[in-house]
Amino acid sequence: MTLIKFFVVNFILIAALFAQGKILIPMDLRQGDHLKAYGIAYYALTKGMVVDWLLNYRGGSFMMDYSEDVANICRIRGVSFTTISGSEASRILAEVQDENNNMDVVRLEKEPKIAVYVPPGFNPWDDAVTLALDYAQIPYDKIWNDEVLRGDLAKYDWLHLHHEDFTGQYGKFYASFANAQWYIEQQILYENNAKKNGYRKVSDMMKDVAFAIKSYVANGGFLFAMCSATDSYDIALAAKNVDICDKMYDGDPPDPDAQSKLDFSQSLAFTDFKLEMNPYVYEYSDIDIQPAEIGNFENDYFTLFEFSAKYDPVPTMLTQNHVNVIRGFLGQTTAFREKLIKKTVTIMGKREGTDQVKYIRGDFGRGTFCFLGGHDPEDYQHQVGDPPTDLSLFKNSPGYRLILNNILFPAAKKKKQKT
Repeated sequence: MTLIKFFVVNFILIAALFAQGKILIPMDLRQGDHLKAYGIAYYALTKGMVVDWLLNYRGGSFMMDYSEDVANICRIRGVSFTTISGSEASRILAEVQDENNNMDVVRLEKEPKIAVYVPPGFNPWDDAVTLALDYAQIPYDKIWNDEVLRGDLAKYDWLHLHHEDFTGQYGKFYASFANAQWYIEQQILYENNAKKNGYRKVSDMMKDVAFAIKSYVANGGFLFAMCSATDSYDIALAAKNVDICDKMYDGDPPDPDAQSKLDFSQSLAFTDFKLEMNPYVYEYSDIDIQPAEIGNFENDYFTLFEFSAKYDPVPTMLTQNHVNVIRGFLGQTTAFREKLIKKTVTIMGKREGTDQVKYIRGDFGRGTFCFLGGHDPEDYQHQVGDPPTDLSLFKNSPGYRLILNNILFPAAKKKKQKT
């Protein structure tokens, strides 16, 4: 055999091997950039590939058919991967699907269309989810009240809410920031938007926005909320028929019987909570855990619960990580009081030995919602005006992985729950 024929034959054999082989992206401690790995999975979906999410296998690894394009993107973005043969892939799948192992495989088939709810041209704080999306290079659209009220949510598979206040009280920042330029501009922006959409009060508009989002979930959408968008959203739903805003927020006093008129059947996650009616107190209700209750911040960690991958694939997907104990982080809403969480809601992470719940999910209609307490997983006590987190310094962040688990969840092929 001539040297040229030798190289031609070997090239054909190598090409055939890759054609039959797979790319495995491990998500355990050996992964160089966990966050960008999610972007690789998303990228593969945009190219018409299917991605197998190997639940509980090496931290929730991804596997897909070999593609030189995907391999090059991994190299460029610093994502660790290995090429494996078809037989090795079969062995891994057999291990994952073995009834004796708490593992399973979920097939991701189509990239989810993502929307982030944010006021146009206005962002006094950074948003951990948009930071994660930008870093992982996952595309998304920004939408606000106009788009929600006219029904545009139907275009999206996934919606994110972050530090919004759906009660119409502007985050209850009045006592500290009433004279701040950004606060004044925010109030003007919302009041003009309410008038544009035919509302006399911002609080009335925000209730309709909240219920439009609820309908979106009922029709099969996925809602992911963090920080104050968790409890303020549910409070807005429960306060559908009652005025809970003081005059500095909407021009008239609140209903003195507001608490007794709350309808907890309308809320998604929380029940029996007590409103904080003092407009000068930076809090919406007793749902939120106060910093004083956390105690020594150095001891603030929460534990992810373990679920059965084969019987409870949804919470398993949403808790995939390379560690199961994660550093806590504060926010306007830091965590949720366990006794105020509805019995139909699944708790996925909490501080052991306390009633402080960090991470929950539930179903409503044909859709799903997921709430994560806190503002930024890598900025423990984020303040208004602080610079955004540089995720290149936290590319293996387990807290940010929880956000990105949620982003990929809508891509999963629907799997019938075992009973």
